[in-house]
Amino acid sequence: MVTADFLLVHAGELLTLAGPAAPRKGRLSDELGMILDGSLASMEGRIVWVGPSDQVPDNVQLTPHATEFDVQSKVITPGLVDCHTHPVFSGTRQAEFAMRARGEDYEEIARKGGGILNSVERTRQASTEDLFNTALRHAGTMLAHGTTTLEAKSGYGLDLDTELRSLEVLRDLPGFTGQTVVPTYLGAHEVPAEYRDEPDAYVELIVERVMPLVAEKGLARFVDVFCERGVFSVAQSRRILQRAEELGLGLKIHADEFSDTGASALAVELGATSADHLLASGDQSVSLLAESDTVATLLPGTALFLAKPFPDGRRFMDRGAAVAIATDFNPGSCFCESMPFIINLAVCECGLNVEQALVSATINGAFAVGLGDAKGSLEVGKDCDLLVWNADDYRSIAYHLAVDDIDRVYISAKQAVSRERKVKSVSLEDDR
Repeated sequence: MVTADFLLVHAGELLTLAGPAAPRKGRLSDELGMILDGSLASMEGRIVWVGPSDQVPDNVQLTPHATEFDVQSKVITPGLVDCHTHPVFSGTRQAEFAMRARGEDYEEIARKGGGILNSVERTRQASTEDLFNTALRHAGTMLAHGTTTLEAKSGYGLDLDTELRSLEVLRDLPGFTGQTVVPTYLGAHEVPAEYRDEPDAYVELIVERVMPLVAEKGLARFVDVFCERGVFSVAQSRRILQRAEELGLGLKIHADEFSDTGASALAVELGATSADHLLASGDQSVSLLAESDTVATLLPGTALFLAKPFPDGRRFMDRGAAVAIATDFNPGSCFCESMPFIINLAVCECGLNVEQALVSATINGAFAVGLGDAKGSLEVGKDCDLLVWNADDYRSIAYHLAVDDIDRVYISAKQAVSRERKVKSVSLEDDR
């Protein structure tokens, strides 16, 4: 018998995502750990019991002021994990979006002064308060769409002051939204204009000045680098990531977005937690990722936004890779905060089945940010972050295109969002 201060009962389908303490590959990528007429109990925000509702009386004792919630046969899932976002910036880039709609591509626009450096100029000029309020607004939208945990990157400052301010914004966000925010230093997002003719000097700045300060102040859990033709080479990326490892920071890498330059191989070589984008990954890169513990993070919203071919998730799955999906929310190449929409795209355009898309958006996303022991599944000992869906069949999550049916969001067993549908069905006979 366990003691609980929160009890949820009569979930029509309780998707626990229970399983081994590792990213899910192969047949495990289809396993949802579903309990019919399921129940879940937690104490002080941690799950203490999960099982069928008819077993609650023999297993759970409630505290005097406990919250008990009958979800009336609705679907329950873990909170969604958005494992790749860029929410700290100033200004939007809808003008560039319109340029792409007229036929110009992302790289061409960047050569004309658009792209990341466009956001850098405005972000440097913005106050910390403005940066915080922008990030807060977008994190709140993510929360409303079911994201209870997000990885969030700096990378629109590209100088010491703005990068540190951006990471401080990310440090402070959870106090306002309740979400778990995993901060990542992405100073190697682009070479800033003042270092355009000496990119190695900028790498030196990152490695010798900025990263040691980031580590000393405890402002980031990961370091990321955009390893791509015309941005940072494999050699430059290796230097940055090896220094990050020396400083005790985790490793991530923007890999194979526009070309396969060997970034995925570098991720595997260095034991990076994830390699992200992978739109242009060749067969060898896919095989290397499949044979490693590095999570292959696909960002289908970016492919849609940039009118690029979608990442072939089926190829990664069939080779045996651990696959996660994320929004890549950012002002230039994917202005979308909705993980349910990314689930839609993963099924409709990337070759994942519904079960694989849900695994990729929850437990594998949690492992992609180093939190597989606490997030991404509804198991004893984990945080009680969950979603109540206005649905009686989990497949409707991917089926209802571009509209999520989330009724409630709970973080650590506390209600963070309520959008419970109140519309009643009526009989036409009543109006006659």
